[in-house]
Amino acid sequence: MTEDTLSLLPEALETRELHAFLLGAVAPRPIAFASTVDADGNPNLAPFSYFNVFSTNPPVLIFSPARRVRDNTTKHTLQNAEKTREVVINMVSFAMVQQMSLASTEYPEGVNEFEKAGFTMRPSDLVKPYRVAESPAQFECRVTQVTPLGEGGGAGNLIFCEVVKFHLKKDILSSPGIPDPKKMDLVARLGGNWYSRAAAGLFEVPKPLSSLGIGVDAIPDAIRLSRVLTGNDLGKLGNVEKLPDARQVRAFVDGDVDARKVLSGRDEEALHRRAQKYLAEEDPESAWKLLLAGLQ
Repeated sequence: MTEDTLSLLPEALETRELHAFLLGAVAPRPIAFASTVDADGNPNLAPFSYFNVFSTNPPVLIFSPARRVRDNTTKHTLQNAEKTREVVINMVSFAMVQQMSLASTEYPEGVNEFEKAGFTMRPSDLVKPYRVAESPAQFECRVTQVTPLGEGGGAGNLIFCEVVKFHLKKDILSSPGIPDPKKMDLVARLGGNWYSRAAAGLFEVPKPLSSLGIGVDAIPDAIRLSRVLTGNDLGKLGNVEKLPDARQVRAFVDGDVDARKVLSGRDEEALHRRAQKYLAEEDPESAWKLLLAGLQ
């Protein structure tokens, strides 16, 4: 352990403590609202945040119902998936998060969580489990594999779900016809009672250039070691393919009153703050021109 870091060995922690550390630190996590039926066709509905998409071809989702810590028993979802080899994964939007939470209550076997939580049961086309009609995206899946990760309480069980058909509400699609993150308004799980709402905190990070960016290591020290520019700022500066030349820098300064004003003050921090503003506006080219002018 260092002065600013808490270092832990998993085997030194009780399962409940380890659970709290992992779920608090590995977050936010998407939620698999899993619908299954038992051997007699009785529906079951429960949310799981050990979940993600792991393959496109074939399309595979994986979620993991963990064994209960208190008594090492397994959940109805796992039992049903093992017996019937079918599941529907429903995504959870903010509009349905309170009902989803209610469905997580451990009702006795045979109790219909759709009814308890007030969700609409919509028949699937290719599998027996029902879809949650209120969900913005529903994935009908066949279970191809169930992999236990341990035998003690808290051990996960990976359920491999190959998507055989999926359903998207039309009102969550963007103009190109793909899911719009703001319209989806999905929620995700953190530690304790905490959730996050994706649409409330969306921001874009442009993907790196298809050609090579110059990299942070190519940024002059006077800029790279700035007391103003952050790691994110340097990342944007390093993601340009080449630096503007002297002619472009002169033309920029001649045409930008604010740039000339901040340069005349010969205040490095003020200059870097102005460059930072360009970066916040997703204009790294102007930021570079200003920064290079300041080095002259």
